[in-house]
Parts: sequence; C-alpha cells; structure tokens
Amino acid sequence: MTRDKQIAILLPDTLQAFGLENLLKEYFVPVTVARFANERSFNRESADMFDFYFTDMEFFLRNIDFFLPRRTKTFILLDGKTGNTCQPPLSGNLNLLATDVPIEQFIEQIEPLLSTDAHSPAENNKALSSREINVLQQVVSGYTNKEIADHLNISLNTVLSHRKNITAKLGIKTVSGLTFYAIMNGYISGNEPNT
Repeated sequence: MTRDKQIAILLPDTLQAFGLENLLKEYFVPVTVARFANERSFNRESADMFDFYFTDMEFFLRNIDFFLPRRTKTFILLDGKTGNTCQPPLSGNLNLLATDVPIEQFIEQIEPLLSTDAHSPAENNKALSSREINVLQQVVSGYTNKEIADHLNISLNTVLSHRKNITAKLGIKTVSGLTFYAIMNGYISGNEPNT
C-alpha cells in the first residue's frame, strides 16, 4: 500500500495556491496538500515531513537556505514574465514549471517529476564538467564571452563550445534560467552581486 504524497504549496497568491491544490488532488491521487501564504505560516522545523514543495521564484530566493538542500523536491512556478523559454523538466535537479501553458501541458510537466521517489537522489546523467561550471559561473555573473575567455585563459571558440554544451546538457537557453540552475545547484549564492 502506498502512502499519500505530502505536498507543501508555498505561494502568497491565494487563488494560484488554491488552483494548484485542486489540480494536484484531481490528477495526482493520492496526495495530501498543505498551503502556506508566507514564511510565518510555514514551520521549517516540521517542513521535512513533505515530499514535495511548490513555490514561486520570489519565495524560493527569500528562503534559499531552506530550499537548496531540498532542490530535487522543489518545484518553482514560472509565469511568462520570468521564464517561458525554459523547457521543464530540466536536468540537474532543477524543477521549473511554466504556468502560462494549457492545463494538459502543465500536468505533463508535473507528472514525471511527481512519479519519481522524492527520497532517492536523482541521477544527473548530463553533469557539467568542472570547466563548464567555471564558464557557467562567469556567464551568470554577467561577463561577455570575450571576458570569460580572458578570465579563464581559454579561446573564444572554447567558451562558445562550452556554452553550447551547457545549453545542450541542461536544456536551458536563457541567462535567467542558467542563473536559477546555478543558484539551485550551489554554483553561486543567491546573494552574490553580479560583477
């Protein structure tokens, strides 16, 4: 007998949270859902009882120290303004969900993610190399390809090749999407200013 999946919805928008709760209960049985509108209502001490967390980017960034260790269990809802070019689900344990899509497509985004065991570490078959991580850190810090080549003492063509590989491995095409990936995987902190 399988137990209900415990889901926490951490969204300040009541209508969005209520809609997501009803969608999860209708399409992903058996689930138990708890909604939280802000940090005060969410008890971090008992938070590990949840299998999955659904939140938006603002709540995620305000509570990054909580979510980073739970990134494989965290789903970040992105509207058209913050990331409609991302193609969820993405590799690298980054669970970005586009909300400005038809309901069927939204369900298709969630289905493979909820069907995985939240307590087993996800395998990242397309892990970035250490040099690709260096390039990623430079990209999300706002450096141009030429500046990255100069900083890392590599050719411009090598930088372009690394960027192409990063995009292919992660399926992320935007700098904002790469930034979310880098933060969630601990390659940069959410507090670091762009230099």
